Amino acid sequence: MPFLRGSLGFERFSVSGFEASHFDDEHIEKMSQHAAGRSQSTAIENVHVGFLGGSHLFDQQFDLSKNVIQDAVHFGIRIDTNQIPAAIRAAWLQMELDGIAKDNESGVPTKSQRKEAKEAVEQRCEVEAASGKYRKMQQFSLLWDLNHEQLYFGGSVGTASGLCMELLERVFEVELRHIGAGTLAESWSIQNERYAEVDDLQPTSFTAVPLQGPYAWANEHAKTPEFLGNEFLLWLWWSLENQTDTIALADESEVTVMLNKTLAVECPAGESGKDTFNAEAPVQLPEARQAIRCGKLPRKAGMTIVREGRQFDLVLQAERFGISGAKIHLEDDEEFENEDRIDAIRLLSETVDMMFYHFCDIRSSSQWNKTLPEIRNWVASEASGNQAAA
Repeated sequence: MPFLRGSLGFERFSVSGFEASHFDDEHIEKMSQHAAGRSQSTAIENVHVGFLGGSHLFDQQFDLSKNVIQDAVHFGIRIDTNQIPAAIRAAWLQMELDGIAKDNESGVPTKSQRKEAKEAVEQRCEVEAASGKYRKMQQFSLLWDLNHEQLYFGGSVGTASGLCMELLERVFEVELRHIGAGTLAESWSIQNERYAEVDDLQPTSFTAVPLQGPYAWANEHAKTPEFLGNEFLLWLWWSLENQTDTIALADESEVTVMLNKTLAVECPAGESGKDTFNAEAPVQLPEARQAIRCGKLPRKAGMTIVREGRQFDLVLQAERFGISGAKIHLEDDEEFENEDRIDAIRLLSETVDMMFYHFCDIRSSSQWNKTLPEIRNWVASEASGNQAAA
């Protein structure tokens, strides 16, 4: 139950089309009807996707009192595959062909013999698959925050997340959309009447060398400005080093931030590769500063944030805004129930988003014309103290 204990790692999806104001017995019954092992996805052959109660790999017990916490639904999804590995199928086929070919004068199997060999392999695959020898199970923890219309997926975006989202959309008739830096910026721009300004934004060059085309890691199908996630982490690095470690948020609260533990940077042109720095304060390493002077941009960064008296450690991925290795700090004598944990997860997500919104406000306004030259001077400086000396 990763969302209810231990460190946190998740990506988020927006949920639209769920008409109920709360989760009730009808929804619990739907989960039970599509429990792990009973529901099948049409996306990939021999793949079965179903719900779990959230406690363990074989938990098929669903109950409102168990699964609904603070207007959020905690549950799991299991993906069962029962496929014979391609290398094994190929080996079986070659063994069949070798056995047939040795009786031929030419030593080469005929067309009909090849067909016979393939049929024999298919029959063997059915037998081996029925034995369960090649069955694999993957489980993922999910948290559906009804009030905030968000789904937390305890994994990274890929084939597995696609299968999980397909099940949820089919069973609950909802629409899910991944929440990344681009979609966050778009949502913020609409709410703050800055859509045209954000829509016109293009990737920024922070060095003397202008950018040629989109970032090497950019999703060519994305229609939202995902590059703002990379720029946000570089701006945050600059801001913490040159201004203050406290950011005033839109709701008049404050967040204190420190970058630490890990930093990954990559060349947006795809020419000089990527670097990962692991240290107590990686942003202070000369090698890290040299990397951004060469034009590399942050892809992910470790950080500690403190807001409303709650401290979190986490690693933030720039474009997808995925969070990994997140730890909620507790006082020695603090009693921390599941309800408190859900509230803390909401606070963590809200805080990271509001930090990014603060950057979007700067990035899409005339203030950026003043901020950008300062960042470029800082990037070009030989060391963190050289900007002040200059």
